[in-house]
Amino acid sequence: MSFSIKQSALTMDVSSSILHKRSPSIRSSFSPSLNLENNTNKRAFISVSKPLHISSIESCCFHKEKKPVIHCKAYEADKSPSSSAAEAEGKSETAQRVKIGIYFATWWALNVVFNIYNKKVLNVYPFPWLTSTLSLACGSLMMLVSWATRIAETPKIDIEFLKALFPVAVAHTIGHVAATVSMSKVAVSFTHIIKSSEPAFSVIVSRFLLRETFPPAVYLSLLPIIGGCGLAALTELNFNMTGFMGAMISNLAFVFRNIFSKKGMKGNAVSGMNYYACLCMLSLVILTPFAIAMEGPHMWAVGWKEAVSLIGPQFIWWVAAQSIFYHLYNQVSYMSLDQISPLTFSIGNTMKRISVIVSSIIIFQTPVQPINALGAAIAILGTFLYSQSFNKRLFHRPESHKLSLLQAKA
Repeated sequence: MSFSIKQSALTMDVSSSILHKRSPSIRSSFSPSLNLENNTNKRAFISVSKPLHISSIESCCFHKEKKPVIHCKAYEADKSPSSSAAEAEGKSETAQRVKIGIYFATWWALNVVFNIYNKKVLNVYPFPWLTSTLSLACGSLMMLVSWATRIAETPKIDIEFLKALFPVAVAHTIGHVAATVSMSKVAVSFTHIIKSSEPAFSVIVSRFLLRETFPPAVYLSLLPIIGGCGLAALTELNFNMTGFMGAMISNLAFVFRNIFSKKGMKGNAVSGMNYYACLCMLSLVILTPFAIAMEGPHMWAVGWKEAVSLIGPQFIWWVAAQSIFYHLYNQVSYMSLDQISPLTFSIGNTMKRISVIVSSIIIFQTPVQPINALGAAIAILGTFLYSQSFNKRLFHRPESHKLSLLQAKA
């Protein structure tokens, strides 16, 4: 092993693990002899398995009668503070990317599975009010069990929190039922294409009711959204006005949900998962009496018998699956609110909508014309451009972080 000490024109070379009292080679114009401050009859043993770095030389004398004093402080090269910190930071970034990737993959997969089973149920059991109620009931039950078994932390809420959450729950209930009604009448792909026009509703409502202003890029991004959705609607082979209006009402309801959420989220410390759980339970309380009034137990029972006789016991699994996966995909999306930036979330939401549209077309063999596919692609591109423009507007407004995520999510 060898190492060297360099300072100005001075270099000391040591060519073994044993230092002898002999003059090393000096790469300079003069060659003074250097001796370690030690007994001349003693040998200094340095035994290391990794390179050593000399941090400082405190004192050195080149006079023949005086012995220089050299203090060496060494550390292993691969365990230096800077390299260790960089390595730890790199591992942390890698772990975070993996975590976000898992969130996105789980979110997309759960959403696709929900839409498939939800459409299967609605095709043979056309009761969207009951289907929506079962989804909320299943989610509420799952969260109550999670809190009781301490799998999830029980949120600390008060009456003020519930008051702020109530209008959010009303809007969420309307949006959820309207979207389910839409999917009971038209193809899943068409519903999601129309739902991609929600940013246009958001800008219009915010501009005229809340008097908010937006940069030109936001307004320009609405053009491909409106144009693409209009083109897709005009060329839809199985167009249904009830399905179209259901998707439009869902868009409007979710816009108001986001506006109310802006006020409800200020100052509360409830996590994204628990916020959605409370929202789900309150929505269930609101929706249940309306579902009974709109459809009723008698219609549900008759329709249930027909569906079971047509599909068999497998129908029960379809109903359970659509209810479970509805809650899971929403729970995962709300859990990710505190983990990623609004722009990352909006990109993930755009990719989620694409995955739902493509998978539903393949599984249900939905006939699609090229012009219809072009309209869908234009609308989704416009949604992505809107998300980028909107999040740049909120870059200097950190208090709007969760709000922008909700606007990207719906």
